Amino acid sequence: RCLLKMVKGNIIVPEEILSFCCNGLQGSTSPPRAREPGEREEAPGAMASPSPARNPTEVQMSQLVLPCHTNHRGELSTGQLLKWIDTAACLSAERHAGCPCVTASMDDIYFEHTISVGQVVNIKAKVNRAFNSSMEVGIQVSYEDLCSGKHCSICKAYATFVAQGPLGSKVRLKPLTPQTEEEKIEYSIAAERRRMRLVHKDTLKDLLTSSPQETELETRDGSGAVPAEKTRVESVELVLPPHANHQGNTFGGQIMAWMENVATIAASRLCHAHPTLRAIEMFHFRGPSQVGDRLVLKAIVNNAFENSMEVGVSAEAYGQEMSVSRRHINSAFMTFVVLDQEGHPRTLPMVAPEPGDGERRYREASARKKIRLDRKYVVSCKQTEVPLSVPWDQSNKVYLSYNNVSALKMLVAKANWALAREKEKVRMYTLEEDKFLSFRIEMSVCITASRAFSLLSNLRRRHEWDSHYVSAELVQKVDDDDMIYHVVSRKLRHENKPQDFVILASRRKPCSKGDPYVVAFRSVTLPTHPARAEFTRGETLCSGFCIWPESEEMSKVAYYNQAMPGYLNYVTTNVAGLSSDICSTFEACEKFLLKNKEDLISQLQD
Repeated sequence: RCLLKMVKGNIIVPEEILSFCCNGLQGSTSPPRAREPGEREEAPGAMASPSPARNPTEVQMSQLVLPCHTNHRGELSTGQLLKWIDTAACLSAERHAGCPCVTASMDDIYFEHTISVGQVVNIKAKVNRAFNSSMEVGIQVSYEDLCSGKHCSICKAYATFVAQGPLGSKVRLKPLTPQTEEEKIEYSIAAERRRMRLVHKDTLKDLLTSSPQETELETRDGSGAVPAEKTRVESVELVLPPHANHQGNTFGGQIMAWMENVATIAASRLCHAHPTLRAIEMFHFRGPSQVGDRLVLKAIVNNAFENSMEVGVSAEAYGQEMSVSRRHINSAFMTFVVLDQEGHPRTLPMVAPEPGDGERRYREASARKKIRLDRKYVVSCKQTEVPLSVPWDQSNKVYLSYNNVSALKMLVAKANWALAREKEKVRMYTLEEDKFLSFRIEMSVCITASRAFSLLSNLRRRHEWDSHYVSAELVQKVDDDDMIYHVVSRKLRHENKPQDFVILASRRKPCSKGDPYVVAFRSVTLPTHPARAEFTRGETLCSGFCIWPESEEMSKVAYYNQAMPGYLNYVTTNVAGLSSDICSTFEACEKFLLKNKEDLISQLQD
């Protein structure tokens, strides 16, 4: 654990760790630690406020697993669990909206364990953030063994609900004010998850278009392949009042349960065994169904990999009149495995796809598997399991961008920032946790937040105000919000050659009033830019800028940098650096912003 020594308001650290060099880029390759929930300090030196009252949108549900809820193995049916999850989430959404709500979508769900008869399922749901007419609800599911007292996490899910008024009209939601550290983090990152949902379909299309070699048909011996047609299932369900809410719309969880049932049958027809559902891919409800509707559920195995298979399932609704065209309600993709007696996944037979649409579904299943693994690897797993420089490609670009911005927002929301020094306009804070030392430097500048955002997000102009910066080459413009740079910094005292970095710069405009402008930086790996002998390849864990409008002409600019364990070896008792180097760099940043603000005004006047 690094030791901070305070001497007359100065933190004792070496010159290198104080520098603003390359957005807080350090040369260590140690993996990042798991980020703990926290909140950003509003007032320097303020005491932590007492724990607020329980979130008014929070709903807790506990269900005892009875034999009627289980499958042949005495394990809780996943369909039943999905119904409970949807019910708890809907109740939470309606608490905030004050009116009926319907399920619009559900993010990926990964089931970590099964639940046995006699155990208790504990579900906690609460609204993370409300947008215009939709809101994100976070759900945590665990089980409790009443005999041993053991508790274990089952899954974590995010659902989007839409508030509905009379005749199905949309209702404008009141904003949600987060109170606790955890709520502030979830509130901030909810905007990133929403952005990821909106581009979900485009990610698959991009991968199929740009990387067809990733999705070619499998070439191993298929002499024993099972024709996909043999796994096809079709079933119909009549929507009765117990299946619907008080508005007569079918519960989203009930539809998911019916879909899980036919998907399980399709998977069983391939492997001639009882499969276990491991994951459900992100899906959207395209329209409602009502009491009296007939729901036609169709499922087929799209592709079978060595130890898992993807089953595609769809739900269509029609009324009493068969002549009326069916309404597409939902489509989902579910991943199953077959476990042996030791609980290990069995090898599965291959699938022989049908010509035409069957082959298309086969290839798309391969693409979804790659995207699913990338998404789980970068987004869903713990931060300690994500390396600093993740390889960049078309399949994971959305999720790396999400990880980049959300990591910075987590750092911003942390508590216990300590004021280290204040020099005129510049205030510097530090945060020590385990083996990590984080810095926050902020000041108020007479410039609009949007203009400061535009200037600070352009790394090619960084050398104009940061003396530690040598050059930045734009390697790839991913889109308007994400760019990849090759950065070269000056030599550090303990190095005999300059450092270089491959940096993903992700920028975000405010999602709603009160949100900051965000510019986040993290390391990625590009095949076109491997490490070179003339440089020391460095990596950055988490750094960037947040810019808050204070008035029409004033903005608060804050820079964040989380140092990695290997770099903290350079912490010494040398007092040189902090007060002079970091403050002078930030003062140069202020002059840069003011100068370019005046240049813009002059151009407009001309």
